[in-house]
Amino acid sequence: VIRAKAVSAKEVDSGNDIYGNPIKRIQYEIKQIKMFKGPDKDIEFIYTAPSTAVCGRLLDTGGKKEYLIAGKSEGNGKMHITLCDLVATWDSLSPTQKKSLNQRYQMGCECKISRCLSIPCFVSSLDECLWTDWAMEKNNVDGRQAKHYACIKRSDGSCAWYRGMAPPKQEFLDIEDP
Repeated sequence: VIRAKAVSAKEVDSGNDIYGNPIKRIQYEIKQIKMFKGPDKDIEFIYTAPSTAVCGRLLDTGGKKEYLIAGKSEGNGKMHITLCDLVATWDSLSPTQKKSLNQRYQMGCECKISRCLSIPCFVSSLDECLWTDWAMEKNNVDGRQAKHYACIKRSDGSCAWYRGMAPPKQEFLDIEDP
């Protein structure tokens, strides 16, 4: 998970399919601004399919748009993204999302977010946060929970949604149910 700008793009071959035909990819050269989660090495290139018809993600290469990108890292400075990965312009994120990424993200690394597709739904372990935007807001993947809450690990080892802009207080995590 990184914050980055795309500075250039070019089409490259990335091997052959089972019939011997070349597989084309778009290689974006990026300027990484911040690594939220990933390898110790900076990401230099992001690869994606050449069009959205084959699940590719198109990025603006003017170097002006900053993106939040969650993809699959190879650990060698390369990352792959598809339409199924999170790619959002940094400016489109809510203030809570930005603050949570910058200050709370590491608190949720051991937590698992489980999607609730229809009511009723339940968590199966204490390390889960139940994401209900899809079920509660008519198939909205960018709803209230996504914009205004962070799934974090509490001091008792369980995970729960934290809301608000203020940093979490120790007593909040120990006593109150977020």
